[in-house]
Amino acid sequence: MSPNGSDRSSRRPMRRKLPQVLTAGLILATATGCSYSWKDFPRLGMPTPVTEEAPRILSLWQGSWAAALVVGVLVWGLILWAVIFHRRSRTKVEVPHQTRYNMPIEALYTVTPLLIVSVLFYFTARDESKLLAMSEKPTHTINVVGYQWSWGFNYIENVDGDAATGAKAPKELAAIPDRWQKQFPAGAEGVYDAGIPGTRNPQTGNPGPTLWLPKGEKVRFVLTSRDVIHSFWVVPFLFKQDVIPGHTNAFEVTPTEEGTFLGKCAELCGVDHSRMLFNVKVVSPERYQQHLKELAEKGQTGFIPSGIEQTDPARNAESNQL
Repeated sequence: MSPNGSDRSSRRPMRRKLPQVLTAGLILATATGCSYSWKDFPRLGMPTPVTEEAPRILSLWQGSWAAALVVGVLVWGLILWAVIFHRRSRTKVEVPHQTRYNMPIEALYTVTPLLIVSVLFYFTARDESKLLAMSEKPTHTINVVGYQWSWGFNYIENVDGDAATGAKAPKELAAIPDRWQKQFPAGAEGVYDAGIPGTRNPQTGNPGPTLWLPKGEKVRFVLTSRDVIHSFWVVPFLFKQDVIPGHTNAFEVTPTEEGTFLGKCAELCGVDHSRMLFNVKVVSPERYQQHLKELAEKGQTGFIPSGIEQTDPARNAESNQL
């Protein structure tokens, strides 16, 4: 048998198997998406946003996917065009004509990626500046404390309604820079809640302590760590931020939906990193205030230590756009 005949006979089994492979791939793709609703498709794998700020992140995610899809379709189209119209069996050419140093094409594949990256950088920088912007006086301030292997929450609130209490800066919050402490509410004697890996939410049974938030009111999170780098991630917030020892990060959100949501540490922080889970319970403002009073009645007044002690120059060395 001639070599050409041998090549044709070896291609026939592959052609017979192609429909089977495509069918199996279609079944696999549809089977893995049985629990995925078409109304969820526009979010492209992201959870439903539950804060005023999260749709901005979702929009950036969708835009990035759209740009990637356009590039992908272009590349796939060029590959298929070359495969179909320049295959050896069609042209009968053993070695096609070799083209080198095509300056227009080289300029195209150099400039195009730079343009794509520049556009993505612009929208990312724009959205980041909006997401990290701080209001002069947030309605609520909560110090989130990360430690091996759980979370603590200092509610910096005027629970008793007396502006005279909590006038002196507590030593437990000494790791927080002065620029943040100056914006604490007047008379914020505060209450706290702290968890261990075995803590569970009493309503859902989900592991970890529960952070309570009021719906429709802006909350500032001041993030501090006692030991190593952690990362504070509430999944449906579509946002996370590192919790760094010796450095204070902060951001603000306004919850828009009531419910209990899952949170976790998104930074590999040691052997029990996987157990650093927590819950976020969004309730009405009235129920939130009631919860603070319940913590006070249980004796959980004041604050837990927020982080590693620092000298005054180190604590206030970092500038911030407030």
